[in-house]
Amino acid sequence: MGQVTIVIDKREYAIKCGDGEEGHIVKLSRILDEKARMLSQSVGLINENMMLAMVGLILADELEELKAKSANPVAGSDTNNNNNNDALLAENINAQIARISSLIKDIKEV
Repeated sequence: MGQVTIVIDKREYAIKCGDGEEGHIVKLSRILDEKARMLSQSVGLINENMMLAMVGLILADELEELKAKSANPVAGSDTNNNNNNDALLAENINAQIARISSLIKDIKEV
């Protein structure tokens, strides 16, 4: 059994995985780290459980959006359309971060 140490928002985690999967786990952890750092920059210091929930929500939202796009592909999409889709996805992620930030502020006030 393999093991790798990943870093997500400056926190280290030892993860066990199948032999040979270490590189893939590190690659996936970089995606989580990117989302976690975006959240930390946006909302400040939050606990690990809240971070996990928020990153999960962002990734789930992105997955749902990709599923919807693959179910309704745009005919004749080209590089410009892909760039527009990337910009729309970035806007969507920023909107989700803003919504989550608002929710955190509401939770902290309770």
